[in-house]
Amino acid sequence: MIQQYSSALLERAVDEFAKLPGVGRKTAMRLVLHLLRLDVGKIDTFTQAVSTLCHNVHYCHVCHNISDEDTCQICASPSRDKSQICVVENVQDVMAIEQTQQYRGLYHVLGGVISPMDGIGPHQLEIDSLVDRVDSGGIKEIIFALSSTMEGDATSFYISRKLKPFPDVMLTVLSRGMSINDELQYTDEVTLGRSLANRVPFTGM
Repeated sequence: MIQQYSSALLERAVDEFAKLPGVGRKTAMRLVLHLLRLDVGKIDTFTQAVSTLCHNVHYCHVCHNISDEDTCQICASPSRDKSQICVVENVQDVMAIEQTQQYRGLYHVLGGVISPMDGIGPHQLEIDSLVDRVDSGGIKEIIFALSSTMEGDATSFYISRKLKPFPDVMLTVLSRGMSINDELQYTDEVTLGRSLANRVPFTGM
């Protein structure tokens, strides 16, 4: 392989940064050169934070959100409404909904949506653990807050079928304030907040 840069160390760093999603080689080069302009102490702080995150981060054993402990702060909080579970695709969606300050219930992070084209089936998602949470009692409402895509709708429908044995649990979905094919994490806070407040009964597909 022909070396593109005057420094093999520089090229290696650029190669690693370019592996990040959405980062091309030009952006990777700018990031690496920016780091080189920083004090060594700041770089050590940066690398230590990333290393500590990767080695010590937990996933909540209840809702599967990212956490510093085995149980996340949301699930452990006595001020949250434990009768509501908002079902989302990923941790970014939890953050997006929390920023609206319109929801005080709990969450359940599926880890994706059903997508046969991508080889993702129901058993690769945290669906069974959601059913177990409902089966344990105390849940009055499941809110489907998945992206308004064909995959998101199909996942909501699949879960609704799994929850058929629990007729007393109300199934709702965000109102369609979001455009079709919108991903939840990219929806603005006002629209997302209104969609939560004006959620409607889930009627399937």
